[in-house]
Amino acid sequence: MFRIGDMELREIEATIKSKQLFRVGDIASGHWKQVTTFEKELCEVIGTKYSLLLSGGGTAALTCALVGMGIGPGDEVIVPAYTFMASASAVLMAGAIPVIADIDESLGLSAVAAEARITKNTKAIIPVHMIGRAADLDPIMALAKKHNLKVVEDACQMDGGSYKGRRVGSIGDAGAFSFNDYKILSCGEGGAIVTSDPDIYEHASIFHDSGAAFRPYAKDYTVPLFLGLQLRASEIMGAIMRAQLRRLDGILSDARRVANKMRNELNGYNGLRLSPMNDPAGDCGISVSFIFESEEQARKFAKSPGVGAWLPIDTGKHMFTNWTPLINRNVFHHKRMNPFFFEENQGLQMDYSPERCPTTTDICKRTAVISTSHDWSEQTVDSKIAACKKAV
Repeated sequence: MFRIGDMELREIEATIKSKQLFRVGDIASGHWKQVTTFEKELCEVIGTKYSLLLSGGGTAALTCALVGMGIGPGDEVIVPAYTFMASASAVLMAGAIPVIADIDESLGLSAVAAEARITKNTKAIIPVHMIGRAADLDPIMALAKKHNLKVVEDACQMDGGSYKGRRVGSIGDAGAFSFNDYKILSCGEGGAIVTSDPDIYEHASIFHDSGAAFRPYAKDYTVPLFLGLQLRASEIMGAIMRAQLRRLDGILSDARRVANKMRNELNGYNGLRLSPMNDPAGDCGISVSFIFESEEQARKFAKSPGVGAWLPIDTGKHMFTNWTPLINRNVFHHKRMNPFFFEENQGLQMDYSPERCPTTTDICKRTAVISTSHDWSEQTVDSKIAACKKAV
C-alpha cells in the first residue's frame, strides 16, 4: 500500500553515516535527530502538540494512549465489534476490560450502540477508522463529553485522513497510528501516538521508555516515574518515517483519484449502493465498498470476474467472533496477570458471544469491499469499473 524508494535510502544512508542509531544519542552532544524530528513533523501534519514514534505498532500505540489516560483494572473501554483484535487487546494490556459495541453501515462504531454499553465503570471509547475512512466522530465526541469519557482514535488504517477538516488522531484525547507493511505509511513495523494533552504524553513517554530510563529531559516531567516497556524507535525507523511522511499527500491524492472515479461511476448503477461515508472528502481512498440487501448478493458480486472484492465477515481477527484469546480469556502467560481474573474486574461486561453484536455480523455479511491502490493506472481503474458493472 505504501511507496518506498530513493528518499528513504538517502535518509537511511545519512543516518548510518552519522553512526548514530540510538534515538537518544549522545546526551552530551544533544544529538537526537531523526526520531525527534519526525515526531515534530508528525505533530505539524496531524495538528497535535505531542507525538511518540514507537518500535511497536498500533497495539503499542493504543496501549501507550490508554496508559497515558490512567486506564486500568476496574475500568471498561468500549471498542467496535469490527476492528482488528489489537483494539481490544490493548485494553487488556492496560489491565482493563474491552466492551464490544455494534458498528453502523459505515463500518465505524455506532454512537447509539456505544451509549447502550456505558456503565459506571466505563472510562473510555475507542472509535476505529476502518479501511481508510473515518468513524462518525461528532456523536461519539458528544457522547464522551456527556459521560466524561476519554476518546482514543484508532487511526491505524487511516494514516493522514481527516474528518470534517481535521486530521484523524487530533480530534479525540489521543490518536494511534500504525506503520506496518499493510498501511499507508510504513517502516515495516512501528506506530505512533499523538495527543495535545501533556499528562497523557508524559505518562505515555515514561511507559514507552522503560520508565524514562534514557530520557534526559524526563527530569522536567510532572509525572512521577514508573516502570514501563521498551518501545523506543531507532534512528533508522525515524529516517524512514521522515521520508514516508513527505510522501503522504501525494499518496492520498492519487488514492482519492482512483476511489472517487470508481464511486462516481458505480454509485447507483443498476442498484449498486455505496456504503455510507461520514466524510467523503477526508477518506483516504484506499477502498471502495458497497452494501447489499443480503449476504448472497454481496458474495455473488465479490466473486464476479475482475471485481476482486472481499467481505468483512471473512477477515479473520477483524471480526469479534474470531477474537479467540478474548473469547477463551487467554491473556498473558500467567493467570494471575490476566485482567479477566483481576478482583477489580469481576462483574464487568465480558460478553464476546456472537449474539452480543448481531448488527455488526449482519452488516459485515452484506458489505463487499474492493481494496484500491494509489498506483492503479486509468486503464486498471476502467477495467475494475467495467467488471463491477458487469457483475450487477
